[in-house]
Amino acid sequence: MKPLLTLALAAAITTTAMVTTSCGEKRANPFLSPYTTEFEIPPFEEITYADYLPAVEAGIAEKRADVDKIVNNPEAPTFDNTILALEKSGATLDRVMRVYSVLAETDNTPEMEQISEQLLPMVSAISDEISMNPALFERVKTLYDTRDSLGLEPYQVRAIELSYQDFVRSGALLSDADKTTLTELNKQLTDLYLKYNKNLLNATNETEIIVEDEAQLAGIPEATVAQAAVEAKERGKEGKWVFTLHAPSRLPVLTYADSRDLRERMYKAYVNLATQAPNDNRPVIGDIVKLRARKAALLGYPDFASYMTANVMAKTPEAANSLLMQIWTPAVKRANEEIAEMTALAKAEGQDITIEPWDYYYWNEKVRVNKYNIDSNEVAAYFPLENVRKGIFTLAERLYGVKFTELPDAPKYNPEVKVYEVTDANTGEHIAVFMSDYFPRATKRQGAWMDEIKGSFIDPDGTVGRPIIYNVGNFSRPAGDKPALLSMDEVETMFHEFGHGLHGMLSRAKLRSQSGTGVDRDFVELPSQITEHWAMEPELLNVYARHYQTDSVIPAALVEKLNAASTHNMGFRTTELVGAALLDLCWGALNPAEGDTIDVDAFEQQVSEKLGMPREITYRYRSPYFKHVFGSDGYASGYYTYLWAEVLDTDGFELFKEKGVFDPETAKSFKENVLEMGGSEDPNVLYKRFRGHEPSVDALLRHRGLTK
Repeated sequence: MKPLLTLALAAAITTTAMVTTSCGEKRANPFLSPYTTEFEIPPFEEITYADYLPAVEAGIAEKRADVDKIVNNPEAPTFDNTILALEKSGATLDRVMRVYSVLAETDNTPEMEQISEQLLPMVSAISDEISMNPALFERVKTLYDTRDSLGLEPYQVRAIELSYQDFVRSGALLSDADKTTLTELNKQLTDLYLKYNKNLLNATNETEIIVEDEAQLAGIPEATVAQAAVEAKERGKEGKWVFTLHAPSRLPVLTYADSRDLRERMYKAYVNLATQAPNDNRPVIGDIVKLRARKAALLGYPDFASYMTANVMAKTPEAANSLLMQIWTPAVKRANEEIAEMTALAKAEGQDITIEPWDYYYWNEKVRVNKYNIDSNEVAAYFPLENVRKGIFTLAERLYGVKFTELPDAPKYNPEVKVYEVTDANTGEHIAVFMSDYFPRATKRQGAWMDEIKGSFIDPDGTVGRPIIYNVGNFSRPAGDKPALLSMDEVETMFHEFGHGLHGMLSRAKLRSQSGTGVDRDFVELPSQITEHWAMEPELLNVYARHYQTDSVIPAALVEKLNAASTHNMGFRTTELVGAALLDLCWGALNPAEGDTIDVDAFEQQVSEKLGMPREITYRYRSPYFKHVFGSDGYASGYYTYLWAEVLDTDGFELFKEKGVFDPETAKSFKENVLEMGGSEDPNVLYKRFRGHEPSVDALLRHRGLTK
């Protein structure tokens, strides 16, 4: 996923300002002038905590001045003097917010938390001020009303339409009193998102599952046990083992621990994450839901889900629900079959038990081994992280003709980050800068994502800006003398986020707002999810899937078994995913009164019962740690987009399979119509231009093995 924090701004200024250091020396604030580093990579080593707020204040003043210049322009509104000028405004604010967005998610120290509490309300306020500026809106509206007679290119017409739509959705048509109300609602929501994220990070880092009896470690992979010992030592519990809720620690326990008690402790710790004081997110969720409902009503929508889906491909929550329910029924049917298989195997092994949620991963893995004779540790040995990196780079070169060269001396925001220049493999032309940051840290949030530190654009005067893109993950660290060995889920995640990265790196869109991942939210996952398909293609596996000790290629027989098992556990995986997406839409449809008390646990249970959720499965994310939905507006009433995009990616990859997974013409078409175009045209048009027809859910069901 891509966090939706950064502002769509960019340009250059020459303003400088001096900061006094603790030693009394004067130094320039790095944010207040264009970076002079190669490729304009931020000089991270020079940036201090003290630089953020002064830069934001200066950036807001500059942004306000830029907008005033647009508003007071005596010339009639044109695309260049209004839409393009607005896109290019606020260069300083853009610079500081892009760096802030990186550090707030990957190195969220107490100092960054304090900065966030001051910074985000300021940025929210200037955003509201601009989006509710009546004179600015009048210029945009003039262009909108005459857009078909201005002789503009399609991408410009689309930019005008989306700009007008954004203004309206941000309250431009409201009365002054209602604008004031909306501004206050947005401020309160910003504060609540900060509180939610702070609670979640604190709860995640504070939760620990301590093991004192070595016998309880039976079955858990050696590397995970070794890391738990390191974690214990770092927490002052040397001689014990400490497991955390981060995926590289949590999932191996749930999947391999023979101790049912340990699995239960881990499961319950996870599903109850951020539900205990002082980090209980349930009251925060109640307040968020109420404020969102008020905001939607103020803007003329029946509910928040309707507001959030109106400007994307789905258009309505009903359309999103319809798609999800086509997947839900076969998914639950398959999940119940999986549960029956697990129960039968447990009984055959002398354990006459009822499968509980904390048993699912464990017995599912036993069924998988029993059916396909696959040892996950054996598989991981062929996927050291650096080999997988080679795989994604080879994929990009073969499909899209780009080459990655490491820049070891480039500025980086953390010592673990690796930086690469991306060039055209044939001409050597500079394409982008790519950064990767793949290991967990206490100050890094969970999950994996992509974002940009610098966007791309092509201005009318010929000025070209090329992007700086980064991928973040929380993958298994090296342990002892072993390198970082990735599970298949981690391999797929690395390919997934790299697909987002390619969308950003290869963009050729002219406008900043339309470059890279600046597309409809339910289209943004197409490049990421289609890229996952290559992870298990034999032609690429032969390049990158090599044993970390012997360098031997993964055996064809093992690949055959992995492919045969590719739809194993798909009932569970689909049910928890669709369940979370449906829960998200249900939250968006809720319209509580101001004085209502929202019982988060009861609401989740109500939705589960209505859906017929199997008792052995819970939502992929319960609400207190559903950051996609409650950590910002980014994916709120939009978690369904992963499945919406999967309809596209599975249908699209079938064309690659038909023509050849590295077919040059198919790759060229996908690159030109999807990756390079960004949001320059309607995504439905772009997809059909690439694929040649409308997508249907059938390819998704085939891919997930949910239909014959």
